[in-house]
Amino acid sequence: MAASKNTEREAREARERLRRYNARQAVHESQVKRRKRDNLFAIGGIVVIASLAAVTQIFYFNGGPGTPTAEPTASASAEPVTEGTNVGTVPDKSFAEGTIFTGTLVLNDTISLGITLDGTLAPQAVSSIAADSLTGYYVDKTCHRLVESPSAGLLQCGSLDGTGATDPSYSFGPIENAPADGLYPAGTIAMARAGNDAYSNGRQFFIVFADTTLPADTAGGYSVVGQVTSGLDELIAQIATPGIADGAADGAPVVATTITSLTIQ
Repeated sequence: MAASKNTEREAREARERLRRYNARQAVHESQVKRRKRDNLFAIGGIVVIASLAAVTQIFYFNGGPGTPTAEPTASASAEPVTEGTNVGTVPDKSFAEGTIFTGTLVLNDTISLGITLDGTLAPQAVSSIAADSLTGYYVDKTCHRLVESPSAGLLQCGSLDGTGATDPSYSFGPIENAPADGLYPAGTIAMARAGNDAYSNGRQFFIVFADTTLPADTAGGYSVVGQVTSGLDELIAQIATPGIADGAADGAPVVATTITSLTIQ
């Protein structure tokens, strides 16, 4: 009997050990499954968050409030670029873009200057001059300023009131085709503007009759729009040689000068 009782007790203890083992295994397997499930949820959450972040970033930098502003790159002329706004009815630069015009500028009825205007290099400024020539703006406007010095020789024309004052109702930018070295060779036609303002180009221009150095200001240089191809010697003889009133280096020419016509083809 004793042996039988011991056998039964050992069997019960063995069954209890097996039950506890199976219970521990069940708990362990449950924990493993839960950890796997939690890891999958975590990975899924990370993927969702990353996707949302990517979508948000794409929106923010491509059409949203954080869209980067394109930065301009330096051109061969290396003039500074100043942001500004056109004033008045400024013709679109496409009017002259890609086109080289030829024409004639007549001063005082007797000085005939053959000219070219290069819309491939200064499309906005050339569009302005070309449009104004078609409306007859320049007829009877004066050339109010003559500059003569060892480093400059130019005649400035096109002021609205003949005094050289800027026209507050019309201005545009930016500066185009300005020489990086500040040298404007004889024959150059360029736009006049106010100092330190790239968007103050208007209807005034200047004709260079002797190699001229014009240092750039904070806005840059001056937009070169074209060249005098013939007749420059007449301008020098009839206007530059008589000089400036009172022998000054900068002022009204002794010979009053008026634009008779400006025609382009």
